[in-house]
Amino acid sequence: MFFTVSGAMAVSAVSDFLEFHDLSADAVRAIIERAGALDEAWRERRMPQSLEGLRVALIVDDGGWRNTTAFDLGIQAMGGICTHAPVSLGGREAIADLAGYLDNWFDMIVIRTPELASLRELAANAHAPVINARTRSNHPCETLGDLAYVRAKRGSVEGLKIVGVAPDANILRSWVEASISLPIEVVQVYPEDWHVSDPALLNDSFRRSTDTRELEDADVIFTDSWPGGIAESALADYRISAAVLNRCRPDAIFIPCPPVARGREVAADAMTYPACQSAAAKAFLLHAQNALMEWIAAREISASR
Repeated sequence: MFFTVSGAMAVSAVSDFLEFHDLSADAVRAIIERAGALDEAWRERRMPQSLEGLRVALIVDDGGWRNTTAFDLGIQAMGGICTHAPVSLGGREAIADLAGYLDNWFDMIVIRTPELASLRELAANAHAPVINARTRSNHPCETLGDLAYVRAKRGSVEGLKIVGVAPDANILRSWVEASISLPIEVVQVYPEDWHVSDPALLNDSFRRSTDTRELEDADVIFTDSWPGGIAESALADYRISAAVLNRCRPDAIFIPCPPVARGREVAADAMTYPACQSAAAKAFLLHAQNALMEWIAAREISASR
């Protein structure tokens, strides 16, 4: 394995990744640094076989394709065995029963499912580590991938100001989770009706605002889809356009979260603006997820000794 487990990082045998702040700051630094090395290995077609023999269940119990495709490809590229398991956590079988059956065959479970509570129940009953590939409540792998990209561009993520022009939904929530464990500042800029209010997420490194001037000194800007059924007039002032990006720092990184609805949360001219680095950032989903699986596997091996 490529991770050594120090005293600060050694924990219990099960190494689930359900919420971003399940990871300590030291763990995040190690994983996103490793993602940078894996990006280089990917481009040079010399991927390490550090997941060799690892048997991974990939469960897609919800829509979307980017990060689950990246998990599948990444596991195979690093020597692992990935099997798509047609499991639903909302079906007739008890989640505790499903956990037992999955444990018979798999060393790790990667799952994209609607409800975080169901994912927690699966993790509580499975011996294999469980990785959250997205719920409606949060999307920690997406944030991990974006941070790995930002670290590769900037050399560090320490002290970043990250502004989310986004409603209280899974993308923003994972960035707020990241602000709990990392030395970053996360600011939500959106109308008050869609501000994060969950007491479990509110912390000193997260602020809420309605003032779009917060974008002007941001290091990283991200967006998410507008809430359903909302009139364009209600959110037009929060659309990111080239004119908005012109007022921002010249080195700002703009990462609109796909799927992007041009003309709604992002104007078409912003998608071709030099600061917009969505495609390049999303390439790091694969590298960050592979680094995460390496790190979890290393912890499992250390804990079993």
